[in-house]
Amino acid sequence: MDEKRKRKKRGSVYRNAVQLVAVGGVTGIFAGAAVTLYTLLASAGEEFSRGVYDFIRNNPVFLPLLFIVLALGAFFLSVMVRLVPMIKGSGIPQTAGATRGIVHFRWYREAAAMFAASLLSIFMGLSAGSEGPSLEIGGACGDGVACLFRRSEMVRRYQVTGGACTGLAVAFNAPLTGMAFAFEEAHKRFTPEVFICAFSSVITGLLTHTAIYAAMGRTPANSFETYVFYEMHVSAYGFVFLSALVCGVLGVLFYQAVFGFRRLFEKLRSAYPRAGNWAAIGSAVLLGGAFSLITVNVMGGGHALVQSLGTLGGTAQESTAGIFSLPLVGTLAVTLILKFVITCVNMGAGVPCGAFIPMLAIGACIGALLNRGWLALGMDAKYADLMVMICMAAFFTSIVKAPITGIVMVCELTWSFAPLLPVVIGVSVGYFIGDISRTDGIYEKLLELFEKENGIRERAHREVFTVSVQHACIADGRAVRDVLWPSGAIVTEIARGETKILPDGDTALHGGDILTVVCKTDCPEKAKEDLCHITGNKE
Repeated sequence: MDEKRKRKKRGSVYRNAVQLVAVGGVTGIFAGAAVTLYTLLASAGEEFSRGVYDFIRNNPVFLPLLFIVLALGAFFLSVMVRLVPMIKGSGIPQTAGATRGIVHFRWYREAAAMFAASLLSIFMGLSAGSEGPSLEIGGACGDGVACLFRRSEMVRRYQVTGGACTGLAVAFNAPLTGMAFAFEEAHKRFTPEVFICAFSSVITGLLTHTAIYAAMGRTPANSFETYVFYEMHVSAYGFVFLSALVCGVLGVLFYQAVFGFRRLFEKLRSAYPRAGNWAAIGSAVLLGGAFSLITVNVMGGGHALVQSLGTLGGTAQESTAGIFSLPLVGTLAVTLILKFVITCVNMGAGVPCGAFIPMLAIGACIGALLNRGWLALGMDAKYADLMVMICMAAFFTSIVKAPITGIVMVCELTWSFAPLLPVVIGVSVGYFIGDISRTDGIYEKLLELFEKENGIRERAHREVFTVSVQHACIADGRAVRDVLWPSGAIVTEIARGETKILPDGDTALHGGDILTVVCKTDCPEKAKEDLCHITGNKE
């Protein structure tokens, strides 16, 4: 009898794995195609806006027309954000919430609205990256595939995860960075199911991306190719520590500034319910336009800016654009201040645009400025490029609290493992500074505020479910922590024969167990359906 149950369990595991690979692969194809189209248009938008702003700098008579267009664009953005709240900001917090079952996509609305709104931000010349929107578009595609194939709630969440990973991987052309999102940001744990769905989606998504580029006669490339790295001598690690310390402190300042601006704009929205949203987004858009007139370095995500700071980035095409004939240090300082301020304002106002690459660009500017001081103190010049990467990763990690993503991203985007140990040290220091400052990961905090603003927690009410674990079901033989339960669900008691067990995360579930599950949800029918699927029961 036991052998028969084992065979049945193995068969169930294989079927579940094959299903996840299949749906992950289909998700990757759709998400990869959609995000590739989006990134191509975003790249064209950056080039277009650079040309427009160059023209207006040379022909200031058109300045009033520019700001009229920006005001109209801000109006359209505010209308879209009001109609589709899921596109507010970068989209990363909402997508993370969808992977956990906290919020639910209307995939066609979210994908189309984020596609249009974030492209509008880029075409207007704002400090806007494409990586966050790519992640949400990919996640919405995953949700759409799940709806079309009528998958269960649990599989739908895996597909949203796979689509989001694909979106980030395609935007960066970095598969491991995309997969790291699933474990570190979306689910905050590693399980075989998350891994299977993430890797199958990312692989097929990048293959689709590569095939589209090949058909266009292009080669995918998004790495920082202007940087040259050398193995760092132990005597230089003091500069690594100091750089990470500065970046950690500035990262905490960035975090506080984002939520300071957010509180300011929320007061504006409360004071003027009808026009407040337009005023908030309009303020950010007009300020962004003014900053972009000052320097081209503020525009777009900042990939070109990061490229220009490398040793090989001094070409006519990639050199750091000067500001009002300032020396390089002055140009970097002004660029850093403007990029820092406008990225905080955009995130605080909820402008639909990415902040992922802008944060990296800010970190790179900090590193380039610190290099001037470290070189004067005797640091070998050959470590300058490495220090820029360390500052990028440390600044990012102090804000987002995703150290693994920061480390993997630097290695993938530079195609080098030479920075690995210094970057690990820098990321650790940056994370520590953020931790002792008692800041949460910025996307976690934004998700929490999104739930509050949209009344998600207020609508949820307490439900108690009693379900039995069937032999060879998904939960059979798994630890409680390794099962993807419905959002807000807690297993409070396990009845195993005559024994009552108060479970913790390590408690293993077995066929025949009767579970008492307390769930705080605004959709008890979906929660019940999900529990039945997990435990192998018919509704």
